[in-house]
Amino acid sequence: MLSAGERPQHPASPAIVDASTVLMPNLEPKTISPPSVMLPHKSPVQHIWVVTGPAGCGKSTVGQVLRKELGVSFLEGDDYHPASNKTKMGNGIPLTDEDRWDWLISLRKAAIDALSPADGNPPTGVVVACSALKQKYRDVIRVAAYNSPVKIHFIYLKLTENVLMQRVSQRQAHYMKSDMVRSQLQALEEPQGEDDAITINVEGSQEHVQRRVLEAVAEIANAV
Repeated sequence: MLSAGERPQHPASPAIVDASTVLMPNLEPKTISPPSVMLPHKSPVQHIWVVTGPAGCGKSTVGQVLRKELGVSFLEGDDYHPASNKTKMGNGIPLTDEDRWDWLISLRKAAIDALSPADGNPPTGVVVACSALKQKYRDVIRVAAYNSPVKIHFIYLKLTENVLMQRVSQRQAHYMKSDMVRSQLQALEEPQGEDDAITINVEGSQEHVQRRVLEAVAEIANAV
């Protein structure tokens, strides 16, 4: 656990992008058809793009859109949970902070490894889907940028509880159930005063939301 002295200070409030026009349907990676938005593919620094939010907000779908547009690899955070965590969640038992530390550290290491491939040809970045519900969880990921040229960006996908429940109920054979979503919402600490995080309201059409995300990422990358 990071001490208070190690936690980065973030003076500015997060940007909020409003995409609340039409209720976005349940997103599945196979339906991805990203809008055409020019994003930089060459950068003097490497980026870790962390798509965050509770289950059902569309992290994996948005992450796959960014992976394709940026031409980088994508890490699905759920894949790095140990079997014990998946068993607990499948049984409707919320994870504790202690359950999450090793998971977050493993995911952080995987992101760093993805930026340093064995072939010696480092990519411009990596996209990670990770709930990162609390600030201290995000702080664990931020350690990857300590004493390095890596830039970390959190993209928080904001959605109402009703829509989250609707999406999760439509999932087939997934360990995350509706009761677990409620527990995630209870634990959720939306980014506040974290200057490396943006909030995007994703209660809009799929195309509109994807465009907003891509435009926000392009603006961030071009500012570096």
